[in-house]
Amino acid sequence: MELKLHTSFPDELEGAWNLLLEQSVQHVPFLRYEYLRAWWQTRGGAEWEDVLLAIVTGWEGSELCGVAPLFFCPNFEGDAALLLLGSIQISDYLDLIAPAAKMKTFIESLLPFLANSAELPPWRSLYLHNLVDTSPTLTLLDEVARQQKWAFSSHTLQHSPYIPLPDSFEAYLAGIDKKQRHEIRRKMRRAGEIGQPVRYYYVQEKAGLDEEIDAFLVLMAYDAQKKRFLTPPMREHMRLTIHCAFDQDCLHLAFLEVGGEKAAGHLSFDYLDRIWAYNSGVNPKFAHLSPGWVLLGHELQWAIEHQKVEYDFMRGDEEYKYRFGAVDRYVMQAVLTPA
Repeated sequence: MELKLHTSFPDELEGAWNLLLEQSVQHVPFLRYEYLRAWWQTRGGAEWEDVLLAIVTGWEGSELCGVAPLFFCPNFEGDAALLLLGSIQISDYLDLIAPAAKMKTFIESLLPFLANSAELPPWRSLYLHNLVDTSPTLTLLDEVARQQKWAFSSHTLQHSPYIPLPDSFEAYLAGIDKKQRHEIRRKMRRAGEIGQPVRYYYVQEKAGLDEEIDAFLVLMAYDAQKKRFLTPPMREHMRLTIHCAFDQDCLHLAFLEVGGEKAAGHLSFDYLDRIWAYNSGVNPKFAHLSPGWVLLGHELQWAIEHQKVEYDFMRGDEEYKYRFGAVDRYVMQAVLTPA
């Protein structure tokens, strides 16, 4: 397999990149060309500084067979390192991009290419964050590293729970804990009985999108931790990501309004018949109505009615996710070091 290094985004490969992703061992929204290009534009909302792009593509003749979307960081955990684009904070699932039939060959070519490339700055370790624990890439990396005498280690980073969705909302409710089923029904019913109009909706029009983004960021910032997270560069990144998702027809930005005022908001991606829940915010003025729970109930009902197969909470083991019936998977970190 012939490999090429790209130190700027190869826009001529956008279509081929996304087509390859559709066939890859992990097809997730955070690996789409548009998302990673936007992430690089802001360096992940200023998570990174003084880093260099190092995308490696693998070719068999004129066919694109693999992509390692990497960047170089001169000092990560004390190492000169290569990391996956999207790492670490705001891209929940990452991976190398290649079909199952090509992934081992791609990795077998990739490791010596990275170790011996005169075009890369000297580096010590390859850090691959946020690989789903079921990804075949983890096993293949271990296998190839052993063959090529590289050091390999991996460990669990975070829980990443999800809800498999049945074919009806009633079937979903019947499948969770009885107490939680009662709570969801009670809170959704109570919100509709307060004497003020309650509206659930999601953004469908480009006109007014920036106003809706502003409103969502206000809801996020009611939480002190999220307020610290929303630095000016991160706000720019969030806005860019939301516009990117809208343009790719996979944005699901939903709100619960009470009396015409936004009480809660969810930012998700509607992609591959799944809802990927990315972030949320709640107005404490409406805390007595549990608007986050009510909105999530509406979101699950909408997802089931629109035949989504999964509601993915992504990273984080917050208790409410399990109370809504989520089951665990995990994201991993793999570290490889040449001999």
